[in-house]
Amino acid sequence: MAQQTVSRCLQEVTNALNASDILKKYIKFPQNRNERNFIKRRFYEKYDIPGVIGCIDCTHIAIVRPSEHEEQYFNRKHFHSINTQVICDSDCYITNVDASYGGATHDAYIWRECDIRTHMESIQNETVYLLGDSGYAQREYMMTPIDNAVEHSPEGRYNSVQKNARSTIERTFGILKGRWRCLLAARELHYCPETAGKIIIACCVLHNLCIKDGIDVPELTEVELQTEMTRQPADRIDRAPPIASSTQALQAGQRARAVLVQMLERNR
Repeated sequence: MAQQTVSRCLQEVTNALNASDILKKYIKFPQNRNERNFIKRRFYEKYDIPGVIGCIDCTHIAIVRPSEHEEQYFNRKHFHSINTQVICDSDCYITNVDASYGGATHDAYIWRECDIRTHMESIQNETVYLLGDSGYAQREYMMTPIDNAVEHSPEGRYNSVQKNARSTIERTFGILKGRWRCLLAARELHYCPETAGKIIIACCVLHNLCIKDGIDVPELTEVELQTEMTRQPADRIDRAPPIASSTQALQAGQRARAVLVQMLERNR
């Protein structure tokens, strides 16, 4: 096929998979208690941690140097990228994706601007958690690791359970990039940032269709996994500066995490 034909087909399929009705159907964050309870049960059955409705993290998808606002896409690993935020459930099904920020943007900033954060804060009279790494601020709805926890202490055991469950998001990235290898950090999307973002989202829609249909999961080689690790900015390095006004929210989050730690100890 001619290059022009391939390009036209790619554009048409990508635009179709980014249509609002398709996104609402195939990338859907749980909106009601029944949907949340289903995801909670799945996390609890797999990882013995209650209240979890998703794992969150960002991954960098390499792109060619943009012609405009190049500095917004140049990340800490010194290549241009889209910093893509993803939330998944315990089955690696993507429930939310944001591919609109450049690689220079901190993970925590993307989360602060995310509609899902507002939605999580609005949920009342229900225990709901997202699991995030140390790049995210601890909140009542965001459970992060405890710094300097002693191994085999309640806090250390919490960290182990939290990390084990949170590994779901890393597996999701591995499956997504294993299926759609144009997203590997060792490669580049040769498109402008807007088109690259649409391609990323289209791949997420197709990923969810594969998960729903039980299609075999692809495996990355050890070399590919190692390359991905070295090309992704470190969690702590990429943490955004703290906001002074967030002290009260941080303390409330630490209290909520302490309750979860105690709950996990009782259930041992």
